[in-house]
Amino acid sequence: MVRTVEDLRTVDHACAIPVSDEQLWEMTSAFVADGLAAGEQVVYFDDGTADCVIERLADDCVPIAESLHDGSLIVVPPDTTRATLRSPPPYVQDLICGTVDDAVERGYTGVRLTGQLSYALQRAGGVSLLQYDDAFDEVIRVRPARLLCLYDRRRFPDGAIEELRARHHTELVVPAIYDDNLLRITSTGPGCARLAGEVDHSNRPRIRRLLETALDDALRSHAGPTDITLDLASLRFLDVAAAVSLVHAAEEFPSSHRLILTGVRPRVVRVLDRCGAPFAAQLVVKTRPDHTLPEAR
Repeated sequence: MVRTVEDLRTVDHACAIPVSDEQLWEMTSAFVADGLAAGEQVVYFDDGTADCVIERLADDCVPIAESLHDGSLIVVPPDTTRATLRSPPPYVQDLICGTVDDAVERGYTGVRLTGQLSYALQRAGGVSLLQYDDAFDEVIRVRPARLLCLYDRRRFPDGAIEELRARHHTELVVPAIYDDNLLRITSTGPGCARLAGEVDHSNRPRIRRLLETALDDALRSHAGPTDITLDLASLRFLDVAAAVSLVHAAEEFPSSHRLILTGVRPRVVRVLDRCGAPFAAQLVVKTRPDHTLPEAR
């Protein structure tokens, strides 16, 4: 039986089944950031997705450039990832053992492993991803290492996902208020939510309903927040109609409450400004400077 957990700190060897890319980046970056904060060396096996993970880490204000520079975060290049997954499982096991032992010798508290391993599904020669998973598991049982296996539905067929899920004792879950593969909304506290992805005509009404519900809850509670906060650090696109809807929603707030938008990207700020955000008394837009993302080494 697979148990589900939401707390990353309880994960030694777990799987995760993201339903969207936004959830994939959210889970991965949280796992990576937690490892860096715990003094672990983090190894990410890249198969063409590292840039998205690094962008999400930057959104979360993780000092990613420093981590890449000092080696606390290692991004294994796609060619090396694929070559590793063409190697016999005992070789991979020895490689991971050596990585963990070297990290501990250098003062890290352990090693955290994750990334894209879907290439192993295409491996010829009869070696399955289950065998690689077993090889990783043997290392984790005897060494200070943690592994998050990511089986997202865009890259893994349903049959493989269910087989791999059944082999894990623990599954990491991260609930969302809403996720349509384009926009993901998660609660971050009373009156607070995070938007990641893109807002267009298909999901625009969901934002309005979110604000109406949050404001109604705040007004009904004596201890409710006076600020309704949306974290937009991971919102890459906002169409004009959605920006207008946000401005109009803020204009309908009573004088006792405000709509706060935080971490807003410059391109989203420009759309909001054109739609009247500077003139909405109950709307506060907190921007962040545009940032240049570090390159994975």
